[in-house]
Amino acid sequence: MKPKLSGIRAFIIDMDGVLWHGSEAMPGLVAFFQTLREREIKFILATNNASLTPDQYVDKLGRMGVAVQPEHILTSGLATALYLSQQVNPAKTCVFVVGEDGATVPLLAQGFTLAGLDSPTSDIVVCGKDQTVTWAKLATASLHIRAGARFIGTNGDTTLPTERGVTLGNGAILAALQVATGVAPTIVGKPEPIMYQQAMALLGTQADQTLAIGDRLETDILGAVRAGIRSILVLTGISSAADLPASEYQPTWVLPDIRAITEALQGNRIEYEERP
Repeated sequence: MKPKLSGIRAFIIDMDGVLWHGSEAMPGLVAFFQTLREREIKFILATNNASLTPDQYVDKLGRMGVAVQPEHILTSGLATALYLSQQVNPAKTCVFVVGEDGATVPLLAQGFTLAGLDSPTSDIVVCGKDQTVTWAKLATASLHIRAGARFIGTNGDTTLPTERGVTLGNGAILAALQVATGVAPTIVGKPEPIMYQQAMALLGTQADQTLAIGDRLETDILGAVRAGIRSILVLTGISSAADLPASEYQPTWVLPDIRAITEALQGNRIEYEERP
């Protein structure tokens, strides 16, 4: 048996835990992308990780032997900048960012002004994964939120799979700010459907032509359910097969890794489990 992928024109693919662990590529990464191109399947690499820019992800994949273009990349940082640009006038809006280049560069590209640590107020606080987070950043963000700034989280992932193991994700930083301010953030990334909807607009496909691939039930798969698209859960990241029975939402298919997806695309017989 194999997943019925014949009607799929495009994939929306998560990266951390699907394509790599930290700096270590998953086995079969190069063959996976070769097969996508041979089958003329379009793709967007959509990640909740907002720490890197599209160019940085292009470089990272290049070091792993895969050539992609910046337009193939949709980060939660990009999704957040686009979402906010549709809500407010960027030229008149000041944003304080707890985050790295992946969060700040898209906001600047949309025309937002970024507040510094010494800025007394801002209109919006955006929080993305930040390996340079400091008490000063968190204190400034909390002061702005308490003063009335909108509180936006690029994503709510509490954990992140790396080559060293599972570490804290952006959700852990959001939790600290929420506890300090009593204000819950608005989340743009998965499992909200916003990123999937933006990705389908970029791909030019409808929901029934699009498939999501991810490693997390609570983000990748739930986001696909909310966006009305089919999904594959790979078991190389956060969620395991043992998590499925208790989950209220299910992927369409469960596969061990991207090598199994390649096998399915090539028409070979593989073992899989289809969910109701």
